[in-house]
Amino acid sequence: MKQKQTEHQKELQHIIDQEVLLSGFSGTVLVTQHDQTLAAAACGQANVAEERINQLNTRFGIASGSKLFTAVAICQLAEQGKLSFDGKVLEVLHEQKFPLFSPEITVHQLLTHSSGIPDYFDEEVMDDFAALWEDIPMYTLRRPGDFLPLFAALPMKFTPGDRFHYNNAGYIMLGLIVEAVSGMNFTDYVEQHIFQPCGMKDSGYFALDALPANTALGYIDSETGENISNIYSIPVVGGGDGGAFVTAADMKKLWTCLLGHKLLQPETTALLLTPHIHEDEDTYYGYGVWITIRNGGVLKYHLMGSDPGVSFRSAVYPASGVTFTALCNRSRGTYRMMQVAEKNLLLN
Repeated sequence: MKQKQTEHQKELQHIIDQEVLLSGFSGTVLVTQHDQTLAAAACGQANVAEERINQLNTRFGIASGSKLFTAVAICQLAEQGKLSFDGKVLEVLHEQKFPLFSPEITVHQLLTHSSGIPDYFDEEVMDDFAALWEDIPMYTLRRPGDFLPLFAALPMKFTPGDRFHYNNAGYIMLGLIVEAVSGMNFTDYVEQHIFQPCGMKDSGYFALDALPANTALGYIDSETGENISNIYSIPVVGGGDGGAFVTAADMKKLWTCLLGHKLLQPETTALLLTPHIHEDEDTYYGYGVWITIRNGGVLKYHLMGSDPGVSFRSAVYPASGVTFTALCNRSRGTYRMMQVAEKNLLLN
């Protein structure tokens, strides 16, 4: 039995390695089952000019994959009795100015992208994330409150609770709530109450203009074919809606701690992982996490992130105990790596 499992690992590793070569993937991939590594790969360059290659322990930005951290922070504060999921958001953020927002918006609606508030980057009508910084320079965005001029004075899109509409601004507001009720900077809270308890020692909300060692720069393609850094295309510091940096090993630790109830009580963990709202076909959304339902059960809990120069996928498959993480410092590539792993492991 052990030999058969070893041969399967070799086959998966070979398939991952081949896909890396064929696609020109730049990043890291880690596939585990319980505490055993099934496949791992690191390829491409973390810094093109210095010809520094990506390693298995290289840190990568994960864009919207960070929303899970925000959701966990909110759930922790709810466990402490400092807020309620049914609580009215504008009652918590009473010092902020949202003149056209409905007073009926709840924390639960922000968590599930059903609040109806306007987004600062509305994916239904916008496709150029970098264009946001023409009026407000990206280097000024270092705290959740710095994002408010981008959306706080805009009108509601729909009545709170009406439907799902993916919304980055909602998670900015959740970051503001974390700061308001905890008395801490949002990024400090996540690092102290989520990363540290999980042993995610290589993860953090690093500033693009002060990245620590062993961190991959994000690259976007130019019309001339040059490798252009993404430092002028995304906020200089991440926040409630995205922008953390992690390693593949740290994401494995995050899943282990979350599902092992090291971050939240079992009932709160179950609430976070509940398919609260239907997004499309077999896809649902919990609190900060996507959920795929097949044949009446959960196929996977998964995270995704995409920014200029950032591509990220991470998932846990509860029936098999498999976890998958792909981190990439290009604008695309991780979805294909996930598809390859799922097909080989019969997870899809």
